[in-house]
Amino acid sequence: MLEAPEPIAVGPMRAVDLQEYVRSEPLALSVAERDALLARWDLGLTIEPIAGTADQYTLTPGSTVGAVEVDGLSVRIAPKVGIKQLLSLTCYAIGSVRFQPDEFDFPEHSALPDVLALAFGAAARRALSRGLLHGYRTEEDALPAVRGRIRFDDQIRRRFAVPLPVEVRYDEFTDDILLNRLVKAAAHRLAKLKLRSREARGGVAWVAESLTDVSLVTFPRGAVPEVTFNRLNEHYRDVAALARLVLRHGAFEADRGTIRASGFLMDMNNVFQEFVTVALREALGVSEHVFGERDIASLDQRGHIGLKPDLTWRDGSRWVFVGDVKYKRIDSGVPNADLYQLLAYATAVDLPGGLLIYAQGEEKPALHTVRHSGKRLEVAALDLSGDLDGTLAQVRDLAQRITGLRRAA
Repeated sequence: MLEAPEPIAVGPMRAVDLQEYVRSEPLALSVAERDALLARWDLGLTIEPIAGTADQYTLTPGSTVGAVEVDGLSVRIAPKVGIKQLLSLTCYAIGSVRFQPDEFDFPEHSALPDVLALAFGAAARRALSRGLLHGYRTEEDALPAVRGRIRFDDQIRRRFAVPLPVEVRYDEFTDDILLNRLVKAAAHRLAKLKLRSREARGGVAWVAESLTDVSLVTFPRGAVPEVTFNRLNEHYRDVAALARLVLRHGAFEADRGTIRASGFLMDMNNVFQEFVTVALREALGVSEHVFGERDIASLDQRGHIGLKPDLTWRDGSRWVFVGDVKYKRIDSGVPNADLYQLLAYATAVDLPGGLLIYAQGEEKPALHTVRHSGKRLEVAALDLSGDLDGTLAQVRDLAQRITGLRRAA
């Protein structure tokens, strides 16, 4: 059974509850607490002192949401869209997973790591109820007898004139396969979080105990492998999506030589861009090879000014659509810089226009026609406040607009 590491002896944690982009009420912070928060650049907090006080501050989060422990503070940043919708959007982007409404039926006031752990435990129980998945894994080894195929090149190079052991390659039917390793690694990482829910902790421990014979592998956050699904492993899709989510966003840091989890953080900029890209790709019926983020022709003739839009569509050798995805706080209209950027994209690939997609509440739909060139810069909004089905319906409308832009090209 996998157990959480022994907690480091510290005083009681003080809870600080924040919401994405919302300024907090005045909060007393010691110098050490303030400096510790400032040092956590990944939190994206704006810390402002209150005039006439020595230790009072307001905290304003940016686009980063989640939970983290910093110098005796347990900081929770709630997303504007709600935790259920956030996890639905993210899992759809990771693996085209669509959960049923009751699968994230947890108290909305719960911390993001707790809700994620509860959903992960429930998805794992559903997957493992059909038995632990087995598969073939290719092994290379030196054995006293022949098994599988002899690796003659390695045998000659390593054991010239020595018949045993034999360098062989064979297929092993085992439960120690990638899918189970991903699930176990996610359970291990969740176990290191200080989850507040006893049910969440119990569910994570049950998953780890069910995978006792599976290797515990460390997956770097930026290189979590994708999984190919078929009729034999399709029942693992939900738990695999949640496992990959945990491994991509679980944050670790070193403390006195001991590796421990410091929290779980998600950047809504990345979540929004990944979701929009995958959902549009599904709505348009195109593959990632022709639609997605990629470098395009440089803006200048010498190739010194590189451009990389969030959304591009290539039809053979021609670019037929270009666009960008923006999840940012906008107080008074679309920033000129965003429109200049879109104009540069459309100019570089010689298209009649392009599309900016914002999150609803940040900007309303608009159309700007550029003088002299006639290029049309369209602005669209995607409302994330409802459920996944409603959001996907809006994406299908955006896909129709993109198809219109493609025809105009």
